[in-house]
Amino acid sequence: MNTTPQPDPRDRPARLTVGVVGAGRVGPALAASLQLAGHRPVAVSAVSDASRRRAGQMLPDVPVVAPADVLQRSELVLLTVPDDALPELVSGLADTGAVRPGQLLVHTSGRYGAKVLDPALRAGALPLALHPAMTFTGTPVDVQRLAGCSFGVTAPEELRLAAEALVIEMGGEPEWIAEENRPLYHAALALGANHLVTLVAQSMELLRAAGVAAPDRMLGPLLGAALDNALRSGDAALTGPVARGDAGTVAAHVTELRRHSPGTVAGYLAMARATADRALAHGLLKPELAEDLLGVLADGADGADGTGSTPGESR
Repeated sequence: MNTTPQPDPRDRPARLTVGVVGAGRVGPALAASLQLAGHRPVAVSAVSDASRRRAGQMLPDVPVVAPADVLQRSELVLLTVPDDALPELVSGLADTGAVRPGQLLVHTSGRYGAKVLDPALRAGALPLALHPAMTFTGTPVDVQRLAGCSFGVTAPEELRLAAEALVIEMGGEPEWIAEENRPLYHAALALGANHLVTLVAQSMELLRAAGVAAPDRMLGPLLGAALDNALRSGDAALTGPVARGDAGTVAAHVTELRRHSPGTVAGYLAMARATADRALAHGLLKPELAEDLLGVLADGADGADGTGSTPGESR
């Protein structure tokens, strides 16, 4: 056990005053992480009652002020607003003279790189795009989850080391993303994380309809193993009726989904087709079985029940 006294983070050099524009789920957590590294949150802007409560919980004793005042008080400013609001916010702050030369201006949008901060750059700010690849709850647990979290980092080359250092101070792992690749990077994360939540929620609803009392307990080990296998093995982890080419089972699924949850059919068919394509490409699905399977999926898209007849039609 290391018993060497550790220096107080507040004694480190080059500590910065930190401001947050937009007290959603992300900004207060990042500011709290920077505070643990010895930086000093000094101002936050918050509009709704929920954001004010969040700021009070995550950043107690930090005053809530207008966005321009946040910039006036801070050497490092976190712009943590929704993606669609970011360009207008940056332009407005630059046009009104709120941006100061030498000020570090950080946004956390996954979609945008550093160029969205060009109006502030022209005003003398130092632009950084630091996107945490993490889902946030708006509670103190988020600060703990940042440990080991990857951040998509985009910045002018001369600021790259500064950007990466800030990520490391927050406990994260910097991953450099080229400016032109930011939209693709963000789409990849949304595909994996946002859609996963939808799939899991649909699965739990269907299990409840099937009489399962604790669908979360049933799915937890299964989904945990599936995720671990996928991260370790990629497409080699594919399993289930689509990868096996069990066309009859898939047809039965489509029939039941149409009967009990029609809104899930389109998603099931789309994911089944994508799974079939990947299983075929990697030699997991036998070509002779794929034809019947793809036929079932086509029938399902056309509104048939997967057995060659439409719902309600006699066979």
